[in-house]
Amino acid sequence: MAGLERFVGGSIVGTLVKLVVISIAVGLVLAWLNLTPWELIENLRRSLEHLFSRGFGMVRDLFSYFLVGAVIVVPVWIVIRLLKSAPSGGKR
Repeated sequence: MAGLERFVGGSIVGTLVKLVVISIAVGLVLAWLNLTPWELIENLRRSLEHLFSRGFGMVRDLFSYFLVGAVIVVPVWIVIRLLKSAPSGGKR
């Protein structure tokens, strides 16, 4: 069980509760946007079809999207990791 708890990042029940709450929140947002799971799957299917039909041009586009996103994501991740690893203000 310890290996499973390490894998899910804490207690199994706590993780399941978090996943349920997040799933409900995402479901509410998708319903508000009038999106269904089937539409999302169909959009994914069409995107993959478009990826294969465009070939390497789409791979180049995806790489440029990756670079643009990484400019934001990587520094934020580094800051979060640094903040988490900073010593707490407790007794020395």
